[in-house]
Amino acid sequence: MSAEFALEPIFNAWDSFHKTTHVGHIADDHDYDEATRVADALVDDGAMDSSHPQHSLFMTIADLIYAFDQRNYPMPHIPATQMLRFLMDQHGLKQTQLPEIGKQSVVSEILAGKRALTVSHIARLSKRFSVSPAAFFND
Repeated sequence: MSAEFALEPIFNAWDSFHKTTHVGHIADDHDYDEATRVADALVDDGAMDSSHPQHSLFMTIADLIYAFDQRNYPMPHIPATQMLRFLMDQHGLKQTQLPEIGKQSVVSEILAGKRALTVSHIARLSKRFSVSPAAFFND
């Protein structure tokens, strides 16, 4: 026998949230714009920080945005080394300017395909460049 679950308070909260934000399932570009508007406001408020009281809300909206992007704008396969080179180029960086990886020799070996990025490297690089860690897991 399962316990009854009170849905009415959830329905009321959802209706209020949806009326205020217009965020819900993202079915089209208009929904996407509304979700990104709320996500941007949450970022401005510091909700990317895991200690922020609305971090979970931000992550939920980010997941909705990500799912829409994956359905409608799938990313082509880009090897991690190519992504790293692209980010270095975009930020005008040399191999000696990546403390997230370590010494220039390690960066050189990674870019040459002799070594792989570690999970630690990926975590630090994704934070530095504000990209999803998934950008480096395409090998």
